[in-house]
Amino acid sequence: MGIYLVSVGAREWFGEEEDGRGDVAAGLNEELRRRGLPPYTSVPEEAAFAPGSGTGFEEKLVPPMDGFSALCRAHLSRAEEELLCGWTVLVPVSLDEEIELPVESAYDLTTTVAGAPQILALAERLAEAVELPSDAIPATSDNLELTSWFLDGQAKKAAATRPGRWSEDLDVSFYVALYLRAAQHSIRRGCPIVYS
Repeated sequence: MGIYLVSVGAREWFGEEEDGRGDVAAGLNEELRRRGLPPYTSVPEEAAFAPGSGTGFEEKLVPPMDGFSALCRAHLSRAEEELLCGWTVLVPVSLDEEIELPVESAYDLTTTVAGAPQILALAERLAEAVELPSDAIPATSDNLELTSWFLDGQAKKAAATRPGRWSEDLDVSFYVALYLRAAQHSIRRGCPIVYS
C-alpha cells in the first residue's frame, strides 16, 4: 500500500467504468474550451511493460516530505509551492493556473489539474538549487526506478562519487527528481500522471 504517482493511458483516461477517469477528462476539456484552448484528446494508449523503455511512469512516495517542503518554501513563492505540491492530475498542456474540477480524486473531494510545463519549470528550479545530477539519476520511471535508486543504496554510492548539495538530504532530492521526471514524462509521452 501507499501513495503512487502513475501514468494513465487513453483507455483509463477516457473510461467511464469504475477505474476510469472519464469525468475528469470531460471536465478538463470543458474548462479548456472555456479558456479558448483546444481539448486534450491525444492521450496515448498504455504500452506493454518493457523495463527501461520510458513508456510508463510509476513511483511510490515513500520518504518523509518535511525537507522537501522546506526547500520549496526557500526557493518558491507560496503560490508556486501550492501549484507544485497541490495537483492531483498532471497533463501535458500549458495552463496559466491549475484547474479544479468537482470530481472526487483518490485523496481529495476534488481534482486539481496542473500543466506539466509549469510543473517542469518549478522542478527544474529546485533541481538547480540542490545541484541534482540529472544525468546520474534514472531517466525513466516505469517500474519504481527512482524509488529503488534512492532507497536501495545506489543514490548513496553516487553521492560518494558525485558529491554536492543533492547528496546532503537524499529524501529531498528524491522528491525533486520525482516531480522533475513526472513532468518530463508527461510532456514526452503526452500522457496524464495521477496519484493512485
